Amino acid sequence: MTRAEQSRAAHHAHASSGEVLIPDKLYFRIGEVSRLTATKTYVLRYWESEFPTLKPVKTRSSHRLYRRQDVETVVEIKRLLYEKGFTIEGARKQLSGSSAGDAKETPPAPTPQKPESASALDGQQLRAIKRELQSILTLLSRK
Repeated sequence: MTRAEQSRAAHHAHASSGEVLIPDKLYFRIGEVSRLTATKTYVLRYWESEFPTLKPVKTRSSHRLYRRQDVETVVEIKRLLYEKGFTIEGARKQLSGSSAGDAKETPPAPTPQKPESASALDGQQLRAIKRELQSILTLLSRK
């Protein structure tokens, strides 16, 4: 069985439990990371621009080489965004606020709003929503 077949078989064996089995290698190309994490390559490239903790090494020919730590970061980003319902900004804060492998399991509880500061918070929330919608539009326009 080739390495690619072993990787696919291992991934399918753990896909139902939500775990990703990362092969014992130093570097992974973007296509391998895409298959391992079931994430499109354009999403991985977008996440690189949004998450400072995700920085794959680039070769002289600009090919991305992800280290094991990068693949683990991708898995955590995906968990925060898709399973926990974080926004990109919230996931970024969660990753930067927690040490490696020590992410909190629940999103932070919303703070109650005071009536006198409601208009200021509404502006902040609207700007955050606008940024999220723009990022979604960017993703959709790349298809």
